[in-house]
Amino acid sequence: MQRKTIVQFLLFTFSFLLGNAQTHQANLHFLHAMNEVENNVVLLNNPSEIIPLKNLDKRKIVAVHFGFGEQDIFDSLLNKYDFIDTLNAAPYKDSANFYHVEDDLKYFNTVILALNNTLIENKKIQQFINDISGRKNTIIAFFGDGKNLSFFDKMNISLIWYKSENNVAVFVVPQIIFGGIATTALLPKTFSSYKKNTGFKTVATRLKFTVPEDVHVNADDLKSIDSIAAETIEKKASPGLVVLAAKDGKVFFNKAYGTHTYDDNIPDKITDLFDLASVTKITATTPTVMHLYDEGKLNLDTTIGYYLARTRTTPMNPIHVREVMLHQAGFVPFIPFYKYIKQGIDYSTDSSNDYPTKVAEHFYMRKNFFRDVMWTQMMNSPIKTRGKYVYSDLSMYTMQQIVEQLTETPLNKFVLDSFYKPLGMQTAGYLPRKRFSASQIIPTENDTSFRHQLLIGYVHDEGAALKGGVAGHAGLFASSIDLAIYYQMLLNKGSYGGVQYFKPQTVEYFTGKRSTVSRRGLGFDRADTSKNYPSKLASPQTFGHTGFTGIGVWVDVPRNLVYIFLSNRVNPNRSAELIHLDIRPRIEDVLNKAIDKEKNH
Repeated sequence: MQRKTIVQFLLFTFSFLLGNAQTHQANLHFLHAMNEVENNVVLLNNPSEIIPLKNLDKRKIVAVHFGFGEQDIFDSLLNKYDFIDTLNAAPYKDSANFYHVEDDLKYFNTVILALNNTLIENKKIQQFINDISGRKNTIIAFFGDGKNLSFFDKMNISLIWYKSENNVAVFVVPQIIFGGIATTALLPKTFSSYKKNTGFKTVATRLKFTVPEDVHVNADDLKSIDSIAAETIEKKASPGLVVLAAKDGKVFFNKAYGTHTYDDNIPDKITDLFDLASVTKITATTPTVMHLYDEGKLNLDTTIGYYLARTRTTPMNPIHVREVMLHQAGFVPFIPFYKYIKQGIDYSTDSSNDYPTKVAEHFYMRKNFFRDVMWTQMMNSPIKTRGKYVYSDLSMYTMQQIVEQLTETPLNKFVLDSFYKPLGMQTAGYLPRKRFSASQIIPTENDTSFRHQLLIGYVHDEGAALKGGVAGHAGLFASSIDLAIYYQMLLNKGSYGGVQYFKPQTVEYFTGKRSTVSRRGLGFDRADTSKNYPSKLASPQTFGHTGFTGIGVWVDVPRNLVYIFLSNRVNPNRSAELIHLDIRPRIEDVLNKAIDKEKNH
């Protein structure tokens, strides 16, 4: 490519990675370049079928840098699939101390290198690859002249080759490594031991990151999303927001708007963590229920009392699990526990053995407060509306108790180990302040009535907070990409990254309409077209959930669409007008219209 064209593509690529939309014409040029690369990238070696990478929870991956020119783009794409450590080996590539690099890899089992013609001609780099390839899973992305493939003869490596150091290829190859893009090309001619028409074919198993035109959507038809976002911020419905859309397993829109709060200039990023509020119900508790259902360990038509001994002398005892999951158990909607606690008795400003449960900064609850006070009150609450649809947070408090009994594991640990880590979800989880800096977490409400502080990384929901931040109905935090991964897995009927997490029939059963008195599925909310919910154009097969903090996740099955909306509409307080302005449904329908327009042409 000419230098001017390379610079243009480089600027485009960085703009894309930052979530900035481009024009339809620019996208068509980029898509053409991507297609050319995809049709000519060849997977030459693939020992043990390591590509696309599987079992991410068992991989410790490092990208070793030797001075490859487009390393930043390469690493950015790798990090969309899993956390990738980096090791700068460039200072050692001509040094007698090169063996230091090999020693620094001791904690990693998978090594990824991006190389060009100049780098592969370096004898020390060749020796380094030979040395580590016998002990580490070694993946080489080589961008260069086919004649230099001879340097890789007899090496025990996974090798991906493209004919030139093209930054569009650098955008594509990391996605091939993780299965976002399939490989189909064969070698066009013989190079050394690599024979003509040889190569390995793979299938796409994860999300692809691309432009709208790749899913037959005109980027110009999405520009009104920018206008709706600007209105959101201008009318103080939320200081910032992130929107993601994926169709046919391809993320074609992911953009951040605004700032963390109205009082700061910290821009929202597509990698920021948001408090998901009630979306926790279907992203943490419900999948655990589905897992136990798949294993035959949980029966939806068995009673709460069967699973939880303490409930056997309470009104909860005869309620069936199915009723709980449908919000038809007759529970009260919620109990405002925080209004009844007293400082010095129930909570303290300092932690201790008696006050171990952290609720926020300088706010600690007494030991066993949930068990002795909250859970006791929930168990003994009167059942008045059994059989009717009454949305209740008590449902998922209850299901958390059941699934923790059956898994013998705290909910936060179970979902992290069973779903989030294997899926490659890097941010999703409870208690984010234990894993991330406050600057990566979007602040929610400035709580002036309970905790008396701006909440950053501490769950907004008061009941979940009193429980220590890990609750069945609230407490989960995540980024837009993480949610896209999880909900794409559900859209795939339980499959992602080459792993089947749920039986297809289980996903269909839980997400389908299962109530005779409401629109609900089991745990999942669903579309109600008579009320234009969740949007005017949403299909009747749409499932998902909303969250009080300004969250919406919806899977429109006929459109093969995953829609993620993240905001902190409760900042600075919960009086924001997000709901009344219909921000979430309006953006959803912009996407729906753009998809349907191209489909009908």
